Amino acid sequence: MTVIVPGRDIADFAPAALDSLRAQTETSWRAILVDDGSRDDTGRIFEDATHEDPRFTLLRHERSRGLGAARNAALDLVDTEYLGFLDGDDELTPTALERMTGTLSATGSDFVTGAYVRSRWDGRGYAAGRVQPWVAAATDPERLGTTIFAHPAASANIVAWSKVSRTAFWHDLRFPEGVAYEDQIVAQRMYTTARAFDVIPDVVVRWRLRENGTSITQGKHRLRVLRDYLAALRDGIDVLHRAGARAAVAARLDLILAMDVPPLQEIAGTHPDPAYPAAVRVFLEELEALPEFADARVDPTLAAALHW
Repeated sequence: MTVIVPGRDIADFAPAALDSLRAQTETSWRAILVDDGSRDDTGRIFEDATHEDPRFTLLRHERSRGLGAARNAALDLVDTEYLGFLDGDDELTPTALERMTGTLSATGSDFVTGAYVRSRWDGRGYAAGRVQPWVAAATDPERLGTTIFAHPAASANIVAWSKVSRTAFWHDLRFPEGVAYEDQIVAQRMYTTARAFDVIPDVVVRWRLRENGTSITQGKHRLRVLRDYLAALRDGIDVLHRAGARAAVAARLDLILAMDVPPLQEIAGTHPDPAYPAAVRVFLEELEALPEFADARVDPTLAAALHW
């Protein structure tokens, strides 16, 4: 089992991520640590880990190439039966690797995906919250050997680090490079190309929302990030649409309209750059033009605001 751990300027969080690997009940793992051009002590922390534990290997990028490129570079080095991902500012729960590899060993599926929770700053430290409804809908109850056609709600679980796969499944699968939200299209390709996958309700990752607001997901007010974000949503929907997974497209639309669109509209309402609301408006028009839009659940208040 190999875990790919990319990071850039995460010295404040990397020790906890590495400790969560050391604490795994499944001890037969290796981790490829990718320092993506960090300017802080991330590289030193990663290097120290390789000296302390031979299960850690370090890969350095002298200049940042982005999360997609960091993961891809490590993917080329994986030679174990299973692989997974952990962002260097997040943490695995102690039984995560044992539970996921054990499930794949029993089922023979291409990959398994589990639940996750957000970890937020509470003034004293980072505290894990509850499993959000869309995560629960994707992972609970346990389903073994399922498909995206049998379980369309799985399409909501779009993060790379909630999954463990058979390494052979990645022979022609790689992350987009040079963009943010690079895992969304990959997740939908996984769902639509897998012979079968498993979902489990176990929380496998604590996803850190940084108190200083520096993570990519906390930067949607920036026009460049917005464009990458909307492109990722479009591309993910397109993958499902081309696969004929109409129920999964409708499920994604339900979630996007309920969770993604309202905060984007709120930002757009006061954004100083007119290109921002224009980009959001074009995206909404594209959603409404999809044939699956008729199957989506649209809140009446939101429906009235779609053409604000």
